[in-house]
Amino acid sequence: MPSLEVGSIVEGRVTGITHFGAFVELAGGQTGLVHISEVADTYVKDVKDYLKENDIVRVKILSVEGGKIGLSIKQANPNYRPMRSRRAPSANRQSFEDKLSKFLKESDERLSDLKKSQDSKRGGRGTRYSRIGG
Repeated sequence: MPSLEVGSIVEGRVTGITHFGAFVELAGGQTGLVHISEVADTYVKDVKDYLKENDIVRVKILSVEGGKIGLSIKQANPNYRPMRSRRAPSANRQSFEDKLSKFLKESDERLSDLKKSQDSKRGGRGTRYSRIGG
């Protein structure tokens, strides 16, 4: 049984497909799992749209832990580029508490503006309409 090195790219045969990924038999009879998130560079709703049993695929070995082998088809592609984080650089990131504080402040300001706007349309604060001849 050949030893499998994390990071190496090998070929295997798809032996089973589930809703969460595909099982791939590697050289030596070992089987690994390609998780649905590692099947393609795009969103995969159904693995069967991309693979079928007995397909020969190139996979990258992501992990070998306790007899479980994690594989990736998308990372085995020589043109694969990891997605860049769309988040701002760490220096510009705000903590959750800062974001919450800013949201609450802006929310209070908007609510105050809305109340002032409504009060001016009603003719002032606390003014009630009175019945004529009542």
